[in-house]
Amino acid sequence: MKLIPSFLIAASAAVSLFGCSNQANTTDNSDITAAQETTTLRFSYYWPATSNMSKEVFEPWAEKIAKESNGRLKVELYPSALLSKPDVTYDATAKGTVDIGSQAHGFTNGRFPLTQIAELPGLSSSATQMGCMLQKLYEEGAIASEYEDSHVLFMYGAGPGSLHATNELIRTPEDIRGMRIRHPSAVAGNLIESMGASPVGLPVNDVYTSLQRGVIDGLSLPWGAIDTFKIGEIVKYHTNIPFYSSAALVTMNKSSYDKLPDDLKQVIDSNSGMALTKKAGGILDKEDKEALQNAKNLGHEVIEVPDPLNDPAWSGPLKKGTQKYLSDVNALGLDANGVYEKAKVASAACKN
Repeated sequence: MKLIPSFLIAASAAVSLFGCSNQANTTDNSDITAAQETTTLRFSYYWPATSNMSKEVFEPWAEKIAKESNGRLKVELYPSALLSKPDVTYDATAKGTVDIGSQAHGFTNGRFPLTQIAELPGLSSSATQMGCMLQKLYEEGAIASEYEDSHVLFMYGAGPGSLHATNELIRTPEDIRGMRIRHPSAVAGNLIESMGASPVGLPVNDVYTSLQRGVIDGLSLPWGAIDTFKIGEIVKYHTNIPFYSSAALVTMNKSSYDKLPDDLKQVIDSNSGMALTKKAGGILDKEDKEALQNAKNLGHEVIEVPDPLNDPAWSGPLKKGTQKYLSDVNALGLDANGVYEKAKVASAACKN
């Protein structure tokens, strides 16, 4: 029998030992790296960084996502439309230019015709009710077809919009005739046009400079946004009339969501839906009350038209504008009347 020198046996054993050890370590390190890998999600929205929506909704939401994912998900915030313009944020999210986006539906007129039925007068009296109504309509499938190209996280809504002017108080529709009024959506545009004014479509981020330059004479906007976007520095005349409400949402790119492992999808899912809708609504309702009081404290002129659909001066134009919008959506081959009836039911269910 041929004897193998002892030094060869030792060398062979060492190679075998260290070879196995390196292979095991490579596998372990790979597993650890996979477990600790961070996915960064870029979140674009039009609200300023100083706004309550950013500070009290979006920032805590991003922190909660990071905490519940043990740091494996990081949400980078891009306020003030830094990463995508306000009117293309939804499409930018759907296409993957950004991972998460928040946009007011009215910034892209004609893109969400069924959803914007919820903006019609008489359906909501608060941001909380508006958001709840939108989320219900989405969850129950009445408007879900408009979001098949993205992964909706939650709907939310603003409080009722009022009329604000730079040079004169609007007491009746006669006073608004011939004025150039910024509107946030097709719904508000129809209503403003029915009053005899010229509706001008502008993202809210552009309103301040447009007022300064005299491009518009006034605007329609919820009270809270008057303070958020510093518009109260220019407009001093306010008609507190709830003649429309604005819809908005937070949505996620489908691919960005689908490629997440199941446990991280669960983190996103558990931080979506009605709870976020109501949180946003509560914050926006508080803003509206404070901003209205601020205007009064500053000596701005404010008049109240609390129930315009039953006000002799206002009901005619508002009902005319409502019917025009529903007719326009029906003409697209969509069931506007059916969604309008469902919106009424959701409105009643969501009433505070």
